Amino acid sequence: MKLAEALNQRADLQKRIAQLRDRLSNNVKVQEGDLPAEKPEDLFTELTKSLDELEALIVRINKTNQETIWEGRTLTEMIAAKDVLSMHLSTLRSVLDAANVRSDRYSRNEIKFIRTIDVNELQKRVDDMSRDLRELDSRLQQANWMTDLL
Repeated sequence: MKLAEALNQRADLQKRIAQLRDRLSNNVKVQEGDLPAEKPEDLFTELTKSLDELEALIVRINKTNQETIWEGRTLTEMIAAKDVLSMHLSTLRSVLDAANVRSDRYSRNEIKFIRTIDVNELQKRVDDMSRDLRELDSRLQQANWMTDLL
């Protein structure tokens, strides 16, 4: 199995676990005299099985990410770089949004706000970082489809 397939399977398991949680919540209490639509014991059994599968899969994914070298770095290092780059980009976009908020003044007596940053320069940084993030993500996707799960 390729790493990308394992990542898809992990996402499916996480969705199934969330659905099981909802189904359990809907079936642990019924009106007196009624029966639950599904047996909670069966749902608990399925939940435990899914959680065990997820744990084993996460261990294999993490081991693969830690031991696979791609472009001179482990996949774990590339993922960390992507996460930090995403966080940095998100922060810069928030700053850019704040700088672009327009404050209309209705008279000269109202407070005037001025920007303390160069919006054009910041927008260029955001554009460059967005490109870098897309490229890094593409390289990670390529690695995921070429790497066998350990």
